[in-house]
Amino acid sequence: MTWLVTGGAGYIGSHVARAFLAAGIDVVVIDDLSSGVAAFVPEGALLEQGSLVDAAFVDRVFAEHPVTGVVHLAGYKYAGVSVQRPMHTYTQNVTATVNLLNAMHANEVPSIVFSSSAAVYGNTPAEFVTESTATAPESPYGETKLIGEWMIADQARATGLRHTSLRYFNVVGSASPEVSDTSPHNLFPLVFRALESGATPKIFGDQYPTPDGTCVRDYVHVADVAAAHVEAAKKLDAGVALERAYNLGSGSGVSVREIMTEMAEVTGIPFTPEVLPARPGDPARIVASGELAARDVGWMPAHTLHDMIASGWAAARHTAAAAVPAATAADR
Repeated sequence: MTWLVTGGAGYIGSHVARAFLAAGIDVVVIDDLSSGVAAFVPEGALLEQGSLVDAAFVDRVFAEHPVTGVVHLAGYKYAGVSVQRPMHTYTQNVTATVNLLNAMHANEVPSIVFSSSAAVYGNTPAEFVTESTATAPESPYGETKLIGEWMIADQARATGLRHTSLRYFNVVGSASPEVSDTSPHNLFPLVFRALESGATPKIFGDQYPTPDGTCVRDYVHVADVAAAHVEAAKKLDAGVALERAYNLGSGSGVSVREIMTEMAEVTGIPFTPEVLPARPGDPARIVASGELAARDVGWMPAHTLHDMIASGWAAARHTAAAAVPAATAADR
């Protein structure tokens, strides 16, 4: 049994690849390394460097490897930047998924676990987001994730493809010091890089309709997210019918300002964050119930906020010492 992990050289993707290998499942990784890092691909996984936008490349990978299932994480994931680069985002996230689904069908690959996003919900008024909460994405990034879900569901109706989509919230922390989040936009790496350089961490917006004016998010540890992928893949391999989508949420929210306070305590570096204007496309509050995922794929968030920050900080310092480059907004 071999599963293809697209985007497997990225922060989340490499954790997913590691989790599959730990479960005794062979892994092939597709990544163009525009934001991924080759060193993040775990030993034992085979890296095929190239873009899903290149249909001929995708076809070759499937022809050369006995792929039995796919975890699809590759894509352009910067919600705020996607507002300025909508066509680029659609090409990377929609065209690429079309190529992937075509190759899967041509090679009779029966199962896919899709990396979706909480961004499909937009700025929902719901106190807790469930899978039945109305989808109303507020950025091209969120729109492309929802379109990806639609395409996979349509393909399933047409061909019998087994599938599910996992809607991620804020994925943080690290299960290995060698793998860190190198995003130029995610909160944790932004704060870590600022602290490492002696700069002041920044809060983007403090006028949101939340208790302290800063965005509220549902933070989950990357190791817990990776484990959910493995369980979903096992279910699909066994022919178990899963729901079309699952939230991977903890059911509790933490504000950006609260994160900053905990960051100072964990790192031992006191600071007062600088407040900047809000970024376009950022919803005020996203907190999700993970009850459905707990029922069907054993979703069990096992890490505390302290765990998330401490493990993320350790990985960030390791990355800085190893001179691993951060991704840039212009990637791909």
